[in-house]
Amino acid sequence: MIVKINPSAITGTIKAPASKSSMQRACALALLANGQTTIYNAGHSNDDLAALEIIKKLGATIELKEEELIITGGTLKDITTEINCGESGLGIRMFAPITALSTGQISINGTGSLLKRPMHFFDEIFPQLGVSIQSDNGYLPITIKGPLKPANIIIDGSLSSQFLTGLLIAFAKATTKPVTITVTNLLSKPYIDLTLQMIKKFGYNVENDNYKKFLIEPSAQKQIHHAYTVEGDWSGAAFLLVAAAIAGDIKVTGLDVFSTQADKAILSALMDCGVNISIEEKQITINTALSKNGKPFQFDATNCPDLFPPLVALAAYCNGTTVIKGANRLQHKESNRALTLQQEFAKMGVEITIKDDLMLIDGGGEIKAAVLQSHHDHRIAMACAVAALKANGPSVIEDAESINKSYPVFFDDLKLLHASVSLI
Repeated sequence: MIVKINPSAITGTIKAPASKSSMQRACALALLANGQTTIYNAGHSNDDLAALEIIKKLGATIELKEEELIITGGTLKDITTEINCGESGLGIRMFAPITALSTGQISINGTGSLLKRPMHFFDEIFPQLGVSIQSDNGYLPITIKGPLKPANIIIDGSLSSQFLTGLLIAFAKATTKPVTITVTNLLSKPYIDLTLQMIKKFGYNVENDNYKKFLIEPSAQKQIHHAYTVEGDWSGAAFLLVAAAIAGDIKVTGLDVFSTQADKAILSALMDCGVNISIEEKQITINTALSKNGKPFQFDATNCPDLFPPLVALAAYCNGTTVIKGANRLQHKESNRALTLQQEFAKMGVEITIKDDLMLIDGGGEIKAAVLQSHHDHRIAMACAVAALKANGPSVIEDAESINKSYPVFFDDLKLLHASVSLI
């Protein structure tokens, strides 16, 4: 899909998309919960659909009734088949330990960029938990055979907080005695907060000792009906908020200002660069565009690396050099985001320098119209689209269908806000 973005002013009210981080965790917990779980505000991104397909193969039944997604779980099938996580990094890392609760020999695979992302932590940890594993030298596909037996272990949290999420959920379901996961160098702590919050809602007992130790207690989960409303997605909403800062006057609804989602930190960057922003319980309002006169800012994105693309688009409209920390976390995303951001924004006349863990963006100049490439990365496509809203002419984004991974209606939402967006 090729999308054309004409310079536009945006206005109106838009609802934030459903959080795929919240949705995928809800699917995993509903799979393991005894009885029915009703999910409201369910997501429809490719990552969400992959999660639903995984839990269906593992034994859950799924029914869509008007605005409700009803999942019946409780017992894993002992299947001998392949489950496919699509391109979802959270999907593979979270569902692998959960899948290992089964006694079947199961192949776990993915598509696209996920095949190039290292997964060697499975080879290191699974044998300690009674799970046999074969991998392609630390890459997908992997073949596992359980059942996983919870035990006291030590893991390196810098490798993947998503794997820790999967272990916490699997241990909470299966342990028959108190066990401890000791974690070193944990990054992305807000995502673990989200996991712990949801685990508690589903009736499990996990105690967090300063993110260094997690004590998981046995839980005699009863067969009850669970209800969960998927949060609005701060990751996707960050692009809407930055679009408003660049080009308009909008209100974004459906966001929880008390959310544990890491990407809620976009609010501090917007305030630091001088955006006129009003934060209320049920909506975020931005009513003054920067017009390339924003103040450069400093931001630590170590715990929220998915904010780099919208932050770069924002920084392009700030008059000076913005410094963002955490660039080392961008290598193993859907693309090497440090390099793809540098390459695509250079086409628009924005110079990006990478120094060790820092990204420096020189903003405030004229944004040039350009032919841009998403590199099959959903967040690169959205960042380019947002930056193009006040370019000096029409811009084109190639492979724009990559947005389906997380925010399938992104371009539709821009149209609802009166942006000039068309397919070519």
